[in-house]
Amino acid sequence: MAKLLEIHPQNPQARLLKQVVDVLNTGGVIAYPTDSGYALGTALGNKDGLERIKKIRNLSKHHDFTLMMRNLSHIGEYAKLDNNAFRLLKKILPGAYTFILQGTSDVPKRLLHPKKKTIGLRIPAHSVVQAILELLDTPLMSVSLILEGYEFYDINDVREALENKADIIIDGGYCPPEPTTVIDLSSGDIDIIRQGAGSVNILT
Repeated sequence: MAKLLEIHPQNPQARLLKQVVDVLNTGGVIAYPTDSGYALGTALGNKDGLERIKKIRNLSKHHDFTLMMRNLSHIGEYAKLDNNAFRLLKKILPGAYTFILQGTSDVPKRLLHPKKKTIGLRIPAHSVVQAILELLDTPLMSVSLILEGYEFYDINDVREALENKADIIIDGGYCPPEPTTVIDLSSGDIDIIRQGAGSVNILT
């Protein structure tokens, strides 16, 4: 049964964050709030956790996962950034954006697009996620929490859907499900794939 942790959305409690990170470091799967709704996550390199998330979401083996990153220097370890891409990311992150970039050799091949060798990366503007990433010191492999029959506005819906499937569910307060804005920079151009929570006005 999943353990429910009530973590303050602005001032996350250190002892609770440690519990989350201990679970992630031992191969666990968490449901956690982000600035674009709830997500499922597991530590980078945790193949079993990845498969559990795919089973929860009923995903195909080719579904694109996103890497949740701590900061821009962290992104540089896992994605190829030219000067223009770096300036853009520095300008608008953290925030509700997913950037598609060419992956580096540090990204597990199973996470890269099979043909384009790209990866989706995020630096979320959510204090709980940032605090987890700071302690974990590695990215989270993540997908949005989307399940048929649930909207996930309320933590009770998250608990009902995942109480026997995740290891930890984080209650971080109100967390409306609104998708990120997806921007593809992998070709060198700025290609807006999806308009979501993140404003694109700053791109112009």
